[in-house]
Amino acid sequence: MGTIIPLKPPGFRARLREAHANGVLVRVWRSNLEHGSFCGYIAGIGREYFLLSVVGDTLGFDGLYAMRHRDLTELEAPEEHAGFITRALSLRQIEVPRPQDFPLDDIEQVVRAASCHGPVIGVHVDSEEESEVCYVGRLLSVEDDGFNMQELSPDAEWLREPSFFAWTEVSTVSFREPYGLALAEVAGAAPPIVQDGSDVGRLH
Repeated sequence: MGTIIPLKPPGFRARLREAHANGVLVRVWRSNLEHGSFCGYIAGIGREYFLLSVVGDTLGFDGLYAMRHRDLTELEAPEEHAGFITRALSLRQIEVPRPQDFPLDDIEQVVRAASCHGPVIGVHVDSEEESEVCYVGRLLSVEDDGFNMQELSPDAEWLREPSFFAWTEVSTVSFREPYGLALAEVAGAAPPIVQDGSDVGRLH
């Protein structure tokens, strides 16, 4: 009699691909970065990142989030209440966008592409605390080791000095989210950057 080798359950990446192919609603957890979870549809999968089109607690579209595969700690596919949520979205005629061919192989691709989808992006960086820190702003320029951004304050005021983010510190990039769009709408056109003579802006 042959030896029976138990099959290992499929990994997160394989399950994300299956959810993407079948268009099912999922819920993801990243317990090392935040206490909560995200519900939404998988809009794309790359080498380092996957794109989640988020459905918020109020059952509406809540933005697109490019997240690192390595931060994923739990995946529910389909989401436990997927039947109710999808029905509610349909009755409310709410479209949850899923951009086609969004590049997700590395963080530079993600930042460049996200900045083309709206006036601002959300840059979530690793911190020494238990959760990420998010900065909202517009992309100014890209360098070998990171990028410069003009930030918006929580009071919807444009900062006049650029901020520099290293590629290695960015865990998530969000765009088309209601909060960031509201900040940009209230702030209006961004004023010119005040250069201080240095090659990069202030560091985070």
